[in-house]
Amino acid sequence: MKLLRLAPENTKFPFMRFRRVSYPFSAALSIISVVLFLTLGMNFGIDFSGGTLIELRAKAGAADIAKLRATAEQMNVGDVEVQGFGAPSDVTLRFGVQKGDAGAQEAAVARVKAAIGDGYEIRRTEVVGPRVSGELVQSGTLGVVTSIIAVLCYLWFRFEWQFAVGAIIATMHDLLLTVGFFAVTRLEFNTTSIAAILTIVGYSLNETVVVLDRIREMMRKYRKMPTDELIDVSVNAVLPRTIMTATTVFLALFALVIFGGQVIRSFSIAMIWGIFVATYSSIFICSPMLIYLGLRSDTVGSEPTPAGKLAKTSA
Repeated sequence: MKLLRLAPENTKFPFMRFRRVSYPFSAALSIISVVLFLTLGMNFGIDFSGGTLIELRAKAGAADIAKLRATAEQMNVGDVEVQGFGAPSDVTLRFGVQKGDAGAQEAAVARVKAAIGDGYEIRRTEVVGPRVSGELVQSGTLGVVTSIIAVLCYLWFRFEWQFAVGAIIATMHDLLLTVGFFAVTRLEFNTTSIAAILTIVGYSLNETVVVLDRIREMMRKYRKMPTDELIDVSVNAVLPRTIMTATTVFLALFALVIFGGQVIRSFSIAMIWGIFVATYSSIFICSPMLIYLGLRSDTVGSEPTPAGKLAKTSA
């Protein structure tokens, strides 16, 4: 039985030639991401902005969104966002934090449920106050920053400093572009989005480490080969594995986008974006950085001696 191959063997793509294009391109995207974040901002979900989310399912037929919107105007809870998702019978209502204490939020939810009537099944109700959402913002940010610092410390000890700097720049690049993606697509940014960012960081670092490990191995083996040519050989060597991994993860996430439901949709879409960005940055951002940082073969030490040869020499 012939094995499935998504990439040809023994490719010789000159990836390093594109570094003069990839760096200005990525710099422009990073600047645009920052501008979008500062101007448009993020579409924070109720996890971070506070408010109430009620998920409904029509007991018969499709949900009448127009009628629900008309009813929402009489609920006296402020602006109500009515949005369909998934099946035609599913719909969500979302409104902001009510003035007053927890009792005011519960009273608003009771008014909304009474106005909706018996035609809908209430599947989920989430109430998040502004204090709780503030704690979520702080905890989420602290979790992302701490995890990034911990992983980067590992990279610093595991590889030479040029590799660690390249990995740091590539990871920051992926985070910036992911933030820009959330800003421009207006995907809801909630606690699952934090999980998506952490997963993207992990995926990006994994891809980067695979490429860097092969580069270091090749540098020890071919000590007189020019750095750019050696990096090209290394990236081409791991290309079939990279394409296979990205494709399988993409297919799994694509299925989640279609069948996973509204709760994890932003997570799944962000992860799909993260796969493309992480694969791109490991090849076109991190690897060429080693050339600019002056990495040479004598920096990575000599090739490890095989165990059998070492035993023979000792005898």
